[in-house]
Amino acid sequence: MRRILPLQWVLSLIFIVQMYLAMLVIGIVLFIPALIDRRFAHTACRSFCVWVRWTLAALCGLHTEVRGVVPQGEVLIAAKHQSFLDIMLIFGAVPRGKFIMKSELRWAPILGWYALRIGCVPVNRGKRGAAILKMMADVKAGISLPGQLIIYPQGTRVAPGTSAPYKVGTALLYSQLGQDCVPVAANVGLFWPKHGILRKPGTAVVAFLPAIPPGLPNGEFMARLERDVESASDRLLAEAGFRG
Repeated sequence: MRRILPLQWVLSLIFIVQMYLAMLVIGIVLFIPALIDRRFAHTACRSFCVWVRWTLAALCGLHTEVRGVVPQGEVLIAAKHQSFLDIMLIFGAVPRGKFIMKSELRWAPILGWYALRIGCVPVNRGKRGAAILKMMADVKAGISLPGQLIIYPQGTRVAPGTSAPYKVGTALLYSQLGQDCVPVAANVGLFWPKHGILRKPGTAVVAFLPAIPPGLPNGEFMARLERDVESASDRLLAEAGFRG
């Protein structure tokens, strides 16, 4: 990784400030249209993703890349989660994405309302058994609108070079939905970390991997999912120069 100059910290701070200003402006401008028609909620979120990718490259020298075959139909997407950036890259790539998200985000200004409007399903992570049952019930009842349902199997952001267990909720959704599951690998945490201001120059990548077909036993599915995501993410990290 290249040496970080003090100017990079300043540019990173400018990027963060203008990013949240852009979220505010886009959220206010499209609020009434999104209230009338959910398609405008998707338009708002996708516009924000495009803006962030463009300003991230222009200000911080951090370019972004989406690799692999992007799913177009009804699938479950199980992704590596390292920072807010992988959320935007995945959502910006798929046609009608919506997330299994932590319940607290419902109350986030602008972001929370738009998340619910596009069909995200909030989950209370502090009540594991009850949370899984409610998540499955919400998806089955149609609270989550048609499209690509995105879940983070580890349940939280995981920094490069660290590990966290894959949780059973992903397997239960996979069995319930009876759909292909598309794993997604990432190296974005090297450049946009879980905490802090600095956005490092380079190329942040998310990669859509070959789909796992429906019908596998839960244990076999989880083992294959973890193997596919972790090995592909490790390759992306090594490609970016990570030796941790």
